[in-house]
Amino acid sequence: MYRGIFLVLFILLAGCSQTTMSTKTPTSSSQSLTSESAISEANTKETDQTSETTLHSTTESINQTSQTETAETSEVWRAKVGSLIPAVESNAIEEVRRILLDPTYPINEINEKQESPLLVATHQNNVEIAKLLIDAGADVNQQDEIQDSPYLYAGAEGRTEILAYILEHANPDQSVRNRFGGNALIPAAEKGHIENVKLLLADGRVNIDLQNNPGYTALIEAVALRDGSQVYQDIVKLLIDAGADKTLKDNTGRTASDYAKELGYGNIYRMLQE
Repeated sequence: MYRGIFLVLFILLAGCSQTTMSTKTPTSSSQSLTSESAISEANTKETDQTSETTLHSTTESINQTSQTETAETSEVWRAKVGSLIPAVESNAIEEVRRILLDPTYPINEINEKQESPLLVATHQNNVEIAKLLIDAGADVNQQDEIQDSPYLYAGAEGRTEILAYILEHANPDQSVRNRFGGNALIPAAEKGHIENVKLLLADGRVNIDLQNNPGYTALIEAVALRDGSQVYQDIVKLLIDAGADKTLKDNTGRTASDYAKELGYGNIYRMLQE
């Protein structure tokens, strides 16, 4: 009897053990899947971090390359100081253009005569180069060792196109005097540059009655120092029509009318008497 009871108990215990083992097996499988998922997620994060690091490094490399290229490009436009005047003297307009692309270039540099690039261009009546320099901000009032400036020289020597461009695009300083104490108008009138006289009078900024070191005005010089020919008769008329003072006297105490009478310039004398 007891043997039968033990046999039944043994069978029951064996069944419970198998049930327990069966129940534990899925749990182990579930844990395995969970571990695999965690590993996969970790790998994904590591891959993302690696990609971000690579992208950041690539971006930095591109930025550094771009900055290097920009610096190299900027260095291309650093022209050699002292190269502008020779370029102007040789009428190398494309070289002048290239030099002026350098914003740091000293555009008002001077040579041994204290002449600026613009004054050199004005001496040569190089209109296109003069315009480039004026547009780039060259000083039209800068004087050389004999007190010529681009503005004064253009007026005195018949550089009409350059004078017109200066009047329109720059600011000529009317207080700057030439070596004789005069302005742009006095020598323009005395040398018969009638178109320059017209430009200066039309512009209106020049002092029509300025007296230079000998006391000459533009009107006095046009009479006293010239031959009374037609061009000077025309210049005298322009000056009178513009309001020149006919009564002013030079350092010798003579007026334009006095000179016209002495020199026998009848037409000019009559104009001055009206």
